[in-house]
Amino acid sequence: MCPVCKSARYLNPDMRFLVNPECYHKMCESCVDRRFSQGPAACPIAGCKRTLRKARFRTQTFEDIKVEREVDLRREVASVFNREEDDFETLQDYNDYLEQVENVTWNLINDIDVEDTRRKMDAYKEENRRQITRNHSNAAQEAISRKAREEEDHELTRLRRADARREDELERQEKSDARKGIINKLATTKGDAASIAREGRRAELKKSSAQRVALDKKRDGDVFAAGTENGDAGSGFTFKGLKKRVAPPPEKPYDPYGGWSAEKEYFSQQDFYDWDYLSNARTDPRHSAGGYDINDYCARALCDAFSGFGVFIEDEVSGRDLGSTPSMATTAAAAVGGERVDAKMEDVF
Repeated sequence: MCPVCKSARYLNPDMRFLVNPECYHKMCESCVDRRFSQGPAACPIAGCKRTLRKARFRTQTFEDIKVEREVDLRREVASVFNREEDDFETLQDYNDYLEQVENVTWNLINDIDVEDTRRKMDAYKEENRRQITRNHSNAAQEAISRKAREEEDHELTRLRRADARREDELERQEKSDARKGIINKLATTKGDAASIAREGRRAELKKSSAQRVALDKKRDGDVFAAGTENGDAGSGFTFKGLKKRVAPPPEKPYDPYGGWSAEKEYFSQQDFYDWDYLSNARTDPRHSAGGYDINDYCARALCDAFSGFGVFIEDEVSGRDLGSTPSMATTAAAAVGGERVDAKMEDVF
């Protein structure tokens, strides 16, 4: 309900309420037109003596009028105290400045020393008018630059999506043409259908891989794409000192031994292994009382793990074929035949 004319939205659903930042009293649009069309007038709300102008009436943004008033006051204070961190020598000075600005905002919001605070704000605004104007100009330029960068990012995203859709459509068309070619070849030639289909798929894969490589080279050589990624193509300038994109090195073949080679020693035992089980056994007297040695356990475990590396099948087969080294089976057969030979079965490990 309008507090001035007592009209309600029940009878007039299209009624709009307006507020004025001078006093933030709400009234309907009809009352504003009727009372303030001739010029400035006093607020019709009882007890309010503020002079209002029609041009300053606007639609309320927030539901709570206190939030509306606080937002307007913070916007007003920020338009006067608009210095940045670069304007101060140290971070502490900038934090002190922010604290003073917050104190001014708090006084205005809570009606604490409003006249004194307003007087100080007006004096500061008059003394630093040139600096305030310069900061407003810089902020406007930054906003324009930010908007331009966002538009450029949206445009690049749109172009990438268009390229991706075009590539998908081209790939789909190539697959369809390849399938039709295989069907035509099966219909016009005599031969194994499986081999013809296999050759057609192989040719299709070669063609698609060649096109993909050509597309990657085109992208790598695109100056606009490279400059846009570095952030210097939107303005048209070329900056020195920017890092060049380097393609990652090709992956090396997988080495299951991690560079280890079995040339002289198959393993080397360390003095200490960080393992909870060994640590407990090393400090527990129940293990050491019977003569248990951690080093022997580690040596035996390493021997069991690496003993298979000492078997070279190719060398044994070649040596057996040449007859240079008698095998264990030959030695055992000779011993059974009557001529007993003492075969030395030494454990190399």
